[in-house]
Amino acid sequence: MFLEKTWERNYPLIEAAVSFHKSGVLWPDTYLIDVDTLRQNASRIRETADHNGLHLYFMLKQLGRNPAIAQELMRLGYDGAVVVDFREAETMIDSGIPIGNVGHLVQIPKAALKKILSAKPDYVTVYSLEKACEIDAVCAELSLEQKLMLRVLGETDLLYSGQYGGFPLSGLEGAAREFKKLGHIRVAGLTSFPCFLFDENSGKVEPTPNIGTLQKAKELLTAMGFSIDQMNMPSATCCASLPLIRQAGGTHGEPGHGLTGTTPLHAVSNCEEIPAIVYLSEVSHLCGDTSYCYGGGHYRRSHVKQALVGSPEEHRFLDVIPPTDESIDYHFGLNGPVRISESVVMAFRTQIFVTRSHVALIGGISEGKPQVLGIYTSEGMRIQ
Repeated sequence: MFLEKTWERNYPLIEAAVSFHKSGVLWPDTYLIDVDTLRQNASRIRETADHNGLHLYFMLKQLGRNPAIAQELMRLGYDGAVVVDFREAETMIDSGIPIGNVGHLVQIPKAALKKILSAKPDYVTVYSLEKACEIDAVCAELSLEQKLMLRVLGETDLLYSGQYGGFPLSGLEGAAREFKKLGHIRVAGLTSFPCFLFDENSGKVEPTPNIGTLQKAKELLTAMGFSIDQMNMPSATCCASLPLIRQAGGTHGEPGHGLTGTTPLHAVSNCEEIPAIVYLSEVSHLCGDTSYCYGGGHYRRSHVKQALVGSPEEHRFLDVIPPTDESIDYHFGLNGPVRISESVVMAFRTQIFVTRSHVALIGGISEGKPQVLGIYTSEGMRIQ
């Protein structure tokens, strides 16, 4: 999906991947992240957000919940992490990373509330009054007040499978009356997902109906006396979409793929952000005219298309045959015969936290002196 753009805009990253593979420093099933370019992308996003009066939480699930990257982003002035689930919350808490928003896509289990609330996240997103009551009780025990963000749903909103949940707009007023009875929480934010998506027809990032739901919810709650400080509008957050958040009345964006220049918009446009991640593999074997390279990093919505095989100087581009969705990704197929143990580089949409891959942070590429800064698991644990 991003191989052509990476070749065009960050050739040295591909070159470094092959070099580290041929020298035996990096094994197959490893993602390489160009830290110099990521830092540059993050700085541009931060500057654009400042210009538009917006706050930023960073989303790192797609990069393997990496605490070293999180620390770098905090140094650049980001407000904290948005954690996709309670596992990621633990990783960030244990690494000393402030949490901006937790509970957005996965609610906090009851047994994890004390640890996570003790870390004093800016906001906790809730889907139900029952979860808010659990949070209120733990906050009473800890002598804390916690700001809550409500995920709200409209009848025409776009939702992804496996991510259903929230307060129906039609029942929000009744729920809000109950929230007023709780003494250790304060409803102060609204969110939905996805609020923006890339449209293939227009070639632009466009708002979804979810934004209208957020706006109606804010009007309702404001009329009831609630002070809504945060209108959180995630998905496809990058320099190109930040002005859209401001125009829609948003206050916060959550860059994830934007940090590595890998939103769908980046596959078709030369955006401000430059591609900063590739996937490294190696040819394992041949079967007929099809070559197979080691897998482990496949994500069903990756849209992987091509692979570079061989060195950048003497390379071939081959079509990739990904495993079917019901299969384990032991291998990727390559449409053509290739010498066994040859280097393979791909660039596609990632969700590293759901893979078994390793992640190598690479520094010095911008100076022509690439070096491995560290190797991590897909869950953010440093192993080398």
